[in-house]
Amino acid sequence: MNEQPPDRILRLNAVLDRTGLTRATLYRKIQAGTFPKQVRIATRRTGWRESAIREWMRNPMFYEAGDAS
Repeated sequence: MNEQPPDRILRLNAVLDRTGLTRATLYRKIQAGTFPKQVRIATRRTGWRESAIREWMRNPMFYEAGDAS
């Protein structure tokens, strides 16, 4: 049986560390649809699904964000 671990939510600093992007570049890419969108985890808190970040890192030049969160 090959169970996958639950999809973790990464906060901004973890995403910046993993991707090597600056905060401004990350948000610019989100606006352009070339980086995964955040998911709301609380009223004033957002994060990114770890699986979405891994997918982006596999091929960042050709990534296009879908409508699904």
